[in-house]
Amino acid sequence: MSSKISKKPKLENEKEAVAAANGTDTAAQEAIEQIDELQNDVDRLNEQASEEILKVEQKFVKLRWPYFQKRAALIEKIPNFWVWTFLNHPQISALLDEDDEELFQNYLTKCEVQDFEDGKTGYTISFHFKSNPFFENDVISKSFQISDTGEPSSTSTTIKWKEGMDLTKRHSEVAVKGGKRKIEEPESFFSWFSDPGDNGADELGEVIKEDIWPNPLQYYLVGETDHDDDDDCDDEDDEDGFDDINEDEEDDEDEDGEGEEDD
Repeated sequence: MSSKISKKPKLENEKEAVAAANGTDTAAQEAIEQIDELQNDVDRLNEQASEEILKVEQKFVKLRWPYFQKRAALIEKIPNFWVWTFLNHPQISALLDEDDEELFQNYLTKCEVQDFEDGKTGYTISFHFKSNPFFENDVISKSFQISDTGEPSSTSTTIKWKEGMDLTKRHSEVAVKGGKRKIEEPESFFSWFSDPGDNGADELGEVIKEDIWPNPLQYYLVGETDHDDDDDCDDEDDEDGFDDINEDEEDDEDEDGEGEEDD
């Protein structure tokens, strides 16, 4: 006599499926809550790390400054150091027109970048100039700061241009189609000081602070190498010239010797 396999009622099977699903949901929910707690722990560590990093940065801002001062004293012994440093930098040189270059070459004496003491909220870039026919200022600066809400902003020295010498208000005529002429206002490097920016990162300021200021010598030496190459070429030309002269003298002596033998 064959035995029949008993089957569970359909209703009982549905109850087990619901219970299993609820168990899975409960386990997932518990895992999510645990992950969230772990993330809170990580966030607290990140905040602590930021505070510690800031303390280290504040410490080294102060430690670096005496070295920058010693470097500045040595740079004063090198004529036009900062001029060549800027002219040899591809991004800065692209912003300097002929008038800007003239002002830099003849009157710029020093560039300086100084972080705010807290090491966090900003920095100031200063350009020092000799007495010049363009403006009254000895120092022109632009400062960048971060507000308590995290918004960037900048403030600049007002440039006291002498009459008729404002490089930011020049006009030039250029030819356009149809024989007409159009008035354009050439962009000057000094326009940057009056540009408040778009409440975002200041690219020029960051280039000077992060690229040039930490090691300006690397850009100065670009031009120095070129000058050395030119000097080497001149020396080679001079040596070639002396060789030609010596060869000519030897040829003359040989001709004189042959003439005496014929006699």
